[in-house]
Amino acid sequence: MRDIRIEPTFESWRDAARGLLAAGIPPDEVLWSDDPEEAALFATPHETPHAGGAAQKVPAAFMDIARTAAAHTDPRRWGMLYRLLWRVTRGGESALLAVATDPDLRRVREWCKAVGREIHKMHAFVRFRLVGKNEADGREQFVAWFEPQYRIVRLASPFFVKRFAAMDWSILTPHECAHWDGGSLHFTPGVPCDAAPDEDALDELWRGYYRSIFNPARLKVKAMQSEMAKRYWKNLPEAKIIDELIAGSAKRVHDMLEADGRPVKPAPKNAYLAKLRELNDSGGSPS
Repeated sequence: MRDIRIEPTFESWRDAARGLLAAGIPPDEVLWSDDPEEAALFATPHETPHAGGAAQKVPAAFMDIARTAAAHTDPRRWGMLYRLLWRVTRGGESALLAVATDPDLRRVREWCKAVGREIHKMHAFVRFRLVGKNEADGREQFVAWFEPQYRIVRLASPFFVKRFAAMDWSILTPHECAHWDGGSLHFTPGVPCDAAPDEDALDELWRGYYRSIFNPARLKVKAMQSEMAKRYWKNLPEAKIIDELIAGSAKRVHDMLEADGRPVKPAPKNAYLAKLRELNDSGGSPS
């Protein structure tokens, strides 16, 4: 049995799996660990074999799936990914990715779906706080704290690079941190919650925006909590007013229904529109 220790990243698993695959080490002879304390319980770990054998052609679709599934936190993911890799290459199952009923593949795709949902939540619920300004170039510097369920920082970060390219920012999480300086994106180890900045004026702007878009007439609490699970609330500035808005929603709807209707504005004076109304009233059609 080979005890393979890796970092909990796709890149670390890929490098180790490449060497194992080239050396012809089957999945049932590999014990994977990304936890130093857990790995220490076993015998002295084997060195990861260097890729010296014939290169195996790996489908790009598999690598996409593996990259996403690797962001999950299920400890079985490394072994299952290597088993799928072995089956697709050395196991003679080149069409495996098309077999929707395969239990290994189904489990990995479930992990991918969970990771995808968490990436969507991160895109929606990250809230940056202004922490300073770079005196050299005048660029404002922002920091956000987020607690994702999975290790999704690397997968989610390109969205923020594209959307907030004009500002310097850092996204801090317990797993890993992402940093953008206007020209390059880099990552550092995760940090505890107390490393995040305190509340600032931007939080009140978020609350004002949330008040403005809150529609009490369309309030569905269960649906809202499904989309914005309570585990995210502690890091959302607008979450502080959710209970207040829910409590006052019935009165706001009542006031809206009791309010006088706005007067209908007269139709604009436009020759073309007037001709269309004339044709409509007469049942004719434009020539």
